[in-house]
Amino acid sequence: MIKLIASDMDGTLLDSKMGISKDNASAIREAERLGIEFMVATGRAYTEAKPALDEAGIECAMITLNGAKVFDKAGNSLFTAGIDKKTTAEILDILDAHNVYFEVSTNKGIYSEQQEKRIENFASHIATTMPHLTYKVAIAMAAAHLSLLDITYINDMRALIAQNDIEVLKIIGFSMDGPKVLGPASTQIRQLNDLAVTSSAQNNIEVNHKNAQKGIAVAHVAKERGISEKEVMTIGDNFNDVSMLQWAGVSFAMGNAELEVKDHAKYITSTNLENGVGEAILRAIREDL
Repeated sequence: MIKLIASDMDGTLLDSKMGISKDNASAIREAERLGIEFMVATGRAYTEAKPALDEAGIECAMITLNGAKVFDKAGNSLFTAGIDKKTTAEILDILDAHNVYFEVSTNKGIYSEQQEKRIENFASHIATTMPHLTYKVAIAMAAAHLSLLDITYINDMRALIAQNDIEVLKIIGFSMDGPKVLGPASTQIRQLNDLAVTSSAQNNIEVNHKNAQKGIAVAHVAKERGISEKEVMTIGDNFNDVSMLQWAGVSFAMGNAELEVKDHAKYITSTNLENGVGEAILRAIREDL
């Protein structure tokens, strides 16, 4: 029997309005009523992930930043895996050389050097994950969404990361040119030591410490609770979900998932616009696998 469910957010749990549908929330509550713990495993930072959960009335443990930071239900930090400062500087140099816009997530929050670029690239991410939307609508959604987040805009990222009290947890790079630009940048970054390089959309790359992976984080949480991998279910849609889809005893790829990602999951559910998470949860509860 499933005892722990971990779900990705963007392209998985969240719908076209970047929220959690009533059907998905209802299925989560039904699982919790039966004693099954639900948690999210997202590339988002805590402050980016929590508003959607709060709006749906869901209080749960959170794997954030692809596993770089894990929080319990009360918001207490349980686990951290950061990138060292020298490697961080090398990553930023590579992204700059390829003209890739980037953001740095730290223990003190998320930092960006360009607000306009952030809106443009987040809109591109929305348009990629929700192709039925026009780019104009995606821009409006991005601007509205980002106004809710705790983002700090600075002039010198390297001066920030040099500070002793700053710990870098994740670096995300965006390019509207997609793999054409991000592919070569990703190849160079992969040559550095102790890193995990993934993506959550075709227009981004996400860089973490090698121990900051969703699969490792889910395994850590399960072990702490005395839960075996056979009793864990994971749900995701993109390449940063692969490690947890491979690890769990039961894993679902979304109907909208990348084809290669689907190959790593044991089952397929409906799309994020069709309440695929809720469908997968109810199938697991009913053992309709």
